[in-house]
Amino acid sequence: MLLPCQKYTLYLPCSSIHTSKNPKPTTIFNCQNPNEQHHPRKHNSKSTSFLIHHLSHKHSENHTSPSELQDPTPHDEKVKLLELALVRKRTPQFPGSIYAQSPSDPDVGSSLPPLKTLFRSCHEEEEVMIMQALEIRRKVTEEVFKEAMRKGKFGITYTTNLVSRLGGFIDYVMIEAANLKRLPEYSHSTFNLRAKTVIDDSQVVPLIRWLKHNSLSYPQIAKLILLSRGKLESIRNRVEWLKTVRVKGDFIGDAMLKGGDNVVLRSDRELDEIVEYLESNGVRRDWMGYVLSRCPKLLSYGFEEVKTRVKFYLDMGLDEKDFGTMVFDFPKVLGYYSLEEMNQKVDYLKEFGLESKDVGKLLAFRPQLMACSIEEQWKPLVKYLYYYGITRDGMRRMLTIKPMVFCVDLEMTIVPKVKFFQDIGVRNDGIANMLVKFPTLLTYSLYKKIRPVVIFLMTKAGVTESNIGKVVALGPELLGCSIVHKLEVNLKYYLSLGIRLRQLGEMIADFPMLLRYNIDVLRPKYVYLRKTMVRTLQDLIEFPRFFSYSLEGRIIPRHKVLVENQINVKLKSMLACTDEEFNKMVRDMIRKRHKFQSATAKDNTTHPQSLITGNILHP
Repeated sequence: MLLPCQKYTLYLPCSSIHTSKNPKPTTIFNCQNPNEQHHPRKHNSKSTSFLIHHLSHKHSENHTSPSELQDPTPHDEKVKLLELALVRKRTPQFPGSIYAQSPSDPDVGSSLPPLKTLFRSCHEEEEVMIMQALEIRRKVTEEVFKEAMRKGKFGITYTTNLVSRLGGFIDYVMIEAANLKRLPEYSHSTFNLRAKTVIDDSQVVPLIRWLKHNSLSYPQIAKLILLSRGKLESIRNRVEWLKTVRVKGDFIGDAMLKGGDNVVLRSDRELDEIVEYLESNGVRRDWMGYVLSRCPKLLSYGFEEVKTRVKFYLDMGLDEKDFGTMVFDFPKVLGYYSLEEMNQKVDYLKEFGLESKDVGKLLAFRPQLMACSIEEQWKPLVKYLYYYGITRDGMRRMLTIKPMVFCVDLEMTIVPKVKFFQDIGVRNDGIANMLVKFPTLLTYSLYKKIRPVVIFLMTKAGVTESNIGKVVALGPELLGCSIVHKLEVNLKYYLSLGIRLRQLGEMIADFPMLLRYNIDVLRPKYVYLRKTMVRTLQDLIEFPRFFSYSLEGRIIPRHKVLVENQINVKLKSMLACTDEEFNKMVRDMIRKRHKFQSATAKDNTTHPQSLITGNILHP
């Protein structure tokens, strides 16, 4: 079957055909519509096939009703046309391209179809195309912003990372640039020029340079720019104010970002009022920067809220000095927790038998208690201690002596230590006595402090495996001593006296505190024992507690009484009793001796009654 054809005349340039100097028309036959008129072809960059497609498409438009009209442009081609119409820089194309894709081309406007021809499809597709157009415009705005950053001497990596976090600010610039088109002076300007004008007027690039100079990272800078809501100058004002209260550069970003969403937009007068009130209640001016750096949430509170929180602690008996040091020691105690949570923790501490003033002193000494959870930390710890026989009074003693015990993790810190004590032979009742007597033990490191001391006692100090549990139970304070500066020094001193290692181990098992005394205290007592009292070393080995008594207060006075009355007793009988018991012992020994002497000499002479019934230590 033959289709009727119509010919067209096409003029080819001289550069294409070299057979003639003058261009000659070339005939193109239209086989689809032979009745259509001739259209001369003169544009060099359009292909013949596209011309035929264009003519056939135009002819079909003239004979098709609007209801039957359909957009023949594929979706991918629409996206490409959008990019060509909205992108800031168009890549050069080869000379045979259908569309001119460089802004320098004189026919760039005429070669691209109008954007309205892209939205002839259904409503949903129109929304998709509009969103794609906005996304392209957003990319154009990002490129304009990156160009401004490059002019500001920022690196490519830094600029890319920063812009990737400034989505909200990029949208703000895009909207403001679109609004500028309403002004007469910008009505005929390009979008790129208007976006550049918005960026330059906002002074955002110098602000970024200044914030970076003040040790703020690019994520912090991006968040601050977004928090400013377009009021970029408020960021500079807030940074300057933080410097006046001595917030260091490394903490400025954290203080502003963690201080709430409105910290950038708050007035200096409100913040100055809060700072002055804290200063009047014991928080020093030179502490203020540290406090705000560690608890920036204070910047988000109003004056009345801060006043209520301060009054909460002052009502528990804290004076200005205690309150100021408490806030400096743990700034979160003032602004990090809710008032309801703070009241619950205070009420729980009162259940141990503490008064309100006692809780106040406890918090002043260890404000980190406010950071502990009642359900997750305190209640499990109380149940665990109660299982080992520690009563409420014992827990109160532990809390007052070492409140840090109620802040440590039960499973990770306390349970492994108790299990270790059980493994070395300490009974459950001994563990309870240890913890109540020396609760600081639970804060020591098991592998850096407790185990090394136990190993030292068993390998260097002569303590046997059967006695190590007894030593630890009787003297848990030993586990807190330094091996190098305390235990080894005392060990060498005792060995220098002539005491054998096995004997020293038995002495430590009988009196573990023997290794805790200073040599300056031990030496005078030993000299007095050997030279003045003329006692043997064996007496000291049998009674190592001799070193625990005061030389001037007990040893010398009682020794003089024994010498005056010509009495000789063991060290334990001499020292391990009260003054009343010692006087009674001396009187009884004097009576026995007089009775023996009178019976032997058959002499009825008796000593004066004052020698027997008087106060021997204090005549």
